Amino acid sequence: MQFATLRNGVQIPMIGFGVWQVDNETEAPEAVAEALKVGYRHIDTAAVYKNEEGVAKGIAASGVNRADIFLTSKIWNEDIRQGRTKEAFAESLARLETDHLDLCLLHWPVDGFVDAWKDLVELYEAGKIKAIGVSNFKEHHLEALKEAGLMTPLINQVELHPQLPQPDLVEYCQDEGIQIEAWSPLMQGKFLDIPVFAEIAEKHGKTPAQVVLRWHLETGNVALPKSVTPHRIKENFDVFDFALDADDMARLDAVATHERIGPDPDKIEF
Repeated sequence: MQFATLRNGVQIPMIGFGVWQVDNETEAPEAVAEALKVGYRHIDTAAVYKNEEGVAKGIAASGVNRADIFLTSKIWNEDIRQGRTKEAFAESLARLETDHLDLCLLHWPVDGFVDAWKDLVELYEAGKIKAIGVSNFKEHHLEALKEAGLMTPLINQVELHPQLPQPDLVEYCQDEGIQIEAWSPLMQGKFLDIPVFAEIAEKHGKTPAQVVLRWHLETGNVALPKSVTPHRIKENFDVFDFALDADDMARLDAVATHERIGPDPDKIEF
């Protein structure tokens, strides 16, 4: 396993298990338990995923000590808009059956995000969260926090993958000491339509998905692949025993079209 060290010294596993669109009742408990059995120690959920209870069941069923798991959730947009950050945080803790989060993020930069960030900083300073950050923030959103004189986020979780590497945002975050996390790191399967991933996979005796995830590790991104299929859960974690060379990285970097798969943070309507 590889770790990134955040600006405050907290270590975060660089391959996490994402549970977006994983059903609370029928999928989350088994998938999370399987991920922890395979070796994942980083679970990423959110209030809006409506599966925090299922995640808690999976953690309990796994037998893995809570202290050994890096657990993330996120404050949803309506709670940000309504000034309910602290209440929403407490509700997530209750659903996750835990007394703290390792990471809590503001999910999108909607109206009220500066005040919501102030509340999140207060929770962090009170010791309720080991690390705090934001999700889907562009440079100008991060600048708004700076202009308000508030703590710089430790993490920015954004859509990022070989098709959308976001070099300007990555450079900005590196300069500010903000760790990048990648959602949809596997391009929602679109890598399967691009031959270079299969070609490099064959070279290394790996799968195309493993090549994409290794690209993230080589780039310095924390990646959050999601699957409910046991063999794919295992496959997505089996990426620590090989490396991509400079030629591989150049070929993968050439995939960039800078097109989003998900929504533009400046145009969100939810």
